Order: sequence, then structure tokens, then C-alpha cells
Amino acid sequence: MLVRRLAIVGLLAAVSVPAVPSPVLAHGAPMTPISRNAACAGNGTERGAAACKAALKATGGFLGAYDNLRLAGVNGDDRGRVPDGKLCSGGIETYRGLDLARDDFPATEVKSGQRLAVSYRGTIPHQGSFRIFLTRSGYSPEKKLTWDDLGAKPIADIKDPPLRDGAYRMRVTLPERTGRHLLYVVWETSSTPDTYYSCSDLIFPAEVKAPVKAPPPSTAVATPKKAVPTKATTEPSAAPATAQKTELAAAEKAESPEAAEDGMVTFGHWLVVGALATAALVAAGAGVSRLRRRREP
Repeated sequence: MLVRRLAIVGLLAAVSVPAVPSPVLAHGAPMTPISRNAACAGNGTERGAAACKAALKATGGFLGAYDNLRLAGVNGDDRGRVPDGKLCSGGIETYRGLDLARDDFPATEVKSGQRLAVSYRGTIPHQGSFRIFLTRSGYSPEKKLTWDDLGAKPIADIKDPPLRDGAYRMRVTLPERTGRHLLYVVWETSSTPDTYYSCSDLIFPAEVKAPVKAPPPSTAVATPKKAVPTKATTEPSAAPATAQKTELAAAEKAESPEAAEDGMVTFGHWLVVGALATAALVAAGAGVSRLRRRREP
């Protein structure tokens, strides 16, 4: 009876325990390109980076083992089990520092169109499928990662890649991107109930704007413009205009019949005066001659 009660208590306790990483069955994490958990978590290779220190502080000074970020019993329902903003941690509290929205996590420089080599360390090898996503164009590291940032489909879905030198070796072709992005890798093992999650920071070259080309120099010969006379050179002043009008009026008057008649009258007048003067002189001379004859004896 006592044994039955203990068994019931044990079952109830197991049911009430929240979802945590399952016991050691399979482990792994991306080493190339370096993932946040491989860089910052327990036994990480770059824990001295500023972002890794911030991630450690955000989890109260403790981050789980770098190769143990996994959930059990997901069965392909990643979007249902891992909430937005918690994709890098898989929704696991002991890894929540990996969800920080920062642009200084250890990263790998890549290029669009590159056949990126992915090396996923399998510390405990198992078969399974890898779904590899890349954030969309326009993604900003200033906000936490969401499923919408990854799009509907992965850029690669690889089943049972070869295991060489302790790592699963794969290659994926990177689409066109610029700036900072995240490579999100989901490893769903087929021989265990576990699914692993990881974020790897990538840096694509920044967009380079083409320089604005100056227009070629013109070969056309410039035609000199005709000088436009100013008003001062085309319009005579008021004074010369008045003088011209006066001269013109005088000329017209001189040529008019009235002016000719006036001239004839004036000339005739002077002829009469001259004749009278001449007659007076003649008469005077005659008078003087008679007077002289009278005085002679």
C-alpha cells in the first residue's frame, strides 16, 4: 500500500514539473557560423564579449551549457512551442539572455549568394533534420527575433547530413541581404524526442549606393546672343525730339504758300521804299542845282 502511494506521488510530481531540457540523450550547437549559445553559454568560446556578459547578467549570472539548448516533445510544432521574442533561447529561462536585442553578439561576416559552410557540433550524435532559416530583408537587431522575421519557409531543410570530425557538415546558399541578420537553426532529432534551437549572427556588406554621375560635357558650339539695344540707344531723348519737331515745322512753314506770299509782300515793300528814297534823293539834287544857278551872276 505504501509503495502504491509513493508511486502515485512520483507520477503527480513528474506531471507537475514544467518543460525543461530532457536528460542527456543528444547534444549539439552550431560552431560555424558561431551561435550565441556556443559563444556565450556555459563553456562558450567568447564569453568575454560585451553582449555575452550582458546575456549572462540577464539570466542572473548563469547560462546553461552551450550544447543543451533543447525542448522535448515538440514534434515539429516549433511555432507553437517557442514564443516570439524567445526564439534564441527556445523559451527556456536559463538561456533567456540570448534573446537580448543587441547588434554586438559575436558574428560571422558573409556575402549574398555565398555557399555558407555550417558546422554543427554533435557532442552526442543522433540522426535528424536541420531546418535553417534566415531573417528577412529589413530585419533590425534592435528588436527581439520573431517567427515573422524568418518567413514561412526555411532556406534549407537537410536530413541526416554527414557527421565528420564530430560535427554535422552542411552548406546553404545565402540569399540577397545587407547589414546584420540572424541564421536560425532548428535541429529536430529523429532518434530522440528533442529539438534544438540556436541563433547565429551574420554580417552582410552594407548597401553601397552608386555615385551620381555628372552629365558629360556638351560638345555643341555656343551661339553668341545678339545684343539687344537698350532703351537709351533706341529711343531719342525728349530734347532732340523737340528740336527736330521745331525744325520740321519751320521747314514746312517756309515751303507753304502762305510763307511764299509773305515773302513776296515783304520784298515788294522794300522795293517801294527804295524807289521813294531814290526819288527823294533825285528831287533833292535837283533843288540844290536850281539854287546854285540862282546864286550865280
